[in-house]
Amino acid sequence: MSALIKQVGQTIPVIEILFIRQLLVLTIISPVIVRHIDSVFRTRVLRLHVMRGSLSVIAMITGFTAVVHLPLAEVTAISFVRTLFTTILAIVFLKEIVGVRRWASVIAGFIGVLVIVRPDTGSIDAYALLALASALFVSGINIVMRKLSQIDNPSTIMAFQSTFVTLLMAGPAIYGWVTPTFEEGYMIVMIGGLMSLMQWLFIQAFRVGEAAAIAPMEYARLLFATVIGIVFFAEIPTVWTLTGAGIIIASTLYTMHRTALKKRKGTA
Repeated sequence: MSALIKQVGQTIPVIEILFIRQLLVLTIISPVIVRHIDSVFRTRVLRLHVMRGSLSVIAMITGFTAVVHLPLAEVTAISFVRTLFTTILAIVFLKEIVGVRRWASVIAGFIGVLVIVRPDTGSIDAYALLALASALFVSGINIVMRKLSQIDNPSTIMAFQSTFVTLLMAGPAIYGWVTPTFEEGYMIVMIGGLMSLMQWLFIQAFRVGEAAAIAPMEYARLLFATVIGIVFFAEIPTVWTLTGAGIIIASTLYTMHRTALKKRKGTA
């Protein structure tokens, strides 16, 4: 999906691609909305839905703008830092207690980001900062989702998310509209289809497997992104990208390990 957005994004504005993608997602879930139209939009925490939708729009625009302009391997590596951001936001907003080891893991992860971005070179890539900002906003979405999932049912969360994000993107997308060619339109439809398929597969994975076993599989994205970048975009990852990615992945895996240990102790 990221590779297609990178390709189409050379000629079509990112906000337009995302708007069309959201229309497709909204169309796919519309039967659920219509079937439960009398109750699906009932909520006691409208502000949380608005917050989640707003954060989603910012996260998608910043993240996929970075995808268009940065090597796929680099932007993918930076995106992994969102687990570390989530840890920090959980401390601030959810009052979670984090020990010295997890703090050390967070610091190590940010060192990995610095290795990729390399601010000591005198100029920081603005698109790398957008990728970092996207990771931060995705972390914010995760924190809001922890609250929402305890209050509203999944169909209400999906309905608000899809509808609100589509409406929020409509104005800017129409204002800067560039009519896609048939080939570009076909790729945008594929982007929407892949997004829906990804979400379905993700849900199925968590239905049959343990979260601790599934989460590390996300790091296969770096392998896929590296191969696709080399084959289709002639992007050879630098040693800095690979080194920083290794540090981020190691620190994130350790954070997840400590979280799992804490949950097991709590259950015991």
